[in-house]
Amino acid sequence: MAEELPDPDSSPYWEGINIEELRYQQCNHCNISIFYPRSICPNCGKPDPIWQTSKGKGTIYACSVIHRAPPAYKEDTPYVVALVDLAEGFRMMSRIIDCDTNSVKVGQEVDVVYRKDNTGNRIPYFTLHNS
Repeated sequence: MAEELPDPDSSPYWEGINIEELRYQQCNHCNISIFYPRSICPNCGKPDPIWQTSKGKGTIYACSVIHRAPPAYKEDTPYVVALVDLAEGFRMMSRIIDCDTNSVKVGQEVDVVYRKDNTGNRIPYFTLHNS
C-alpha cells in the first residue's frame, strides 16, 4: 500500500508550503543542508536535523521539456521539469512555470512561487528570475 503524504518526517515541509515557506533541514552535527526531509542526516547519520527556511532563490542545474505526461498532467504539456540548486545548498526537483519552454536553460536563476497543482495541493514551483 502506498504511503500517505505528509509523513511524520515531511509534515513541517508541507506545513511551510501551505504558508508559502520553502523549508529544508540542516544537520546540527555536520551542517549539511538536507532535502527531501528525513529523520537522520544522510551524510553523518545523526538524528534530528533542524528546520530552516530557504529564501527560494536558486539556479537551474538540469532541465527537460515534457511533451508526453502522465494523464493528470497531459493538459499542461509542454512543460519544464528542472533540478534546482537552492542558494542554501540543497537541490530539489520542480517545474519552471510562466515561461516559454524553449527559453529555459541550465544556469538560469529562478525564484520559488507557490501554486495549486491539478489535485488542488499547494506546490512550490519556480519562475525565471526577473521574468
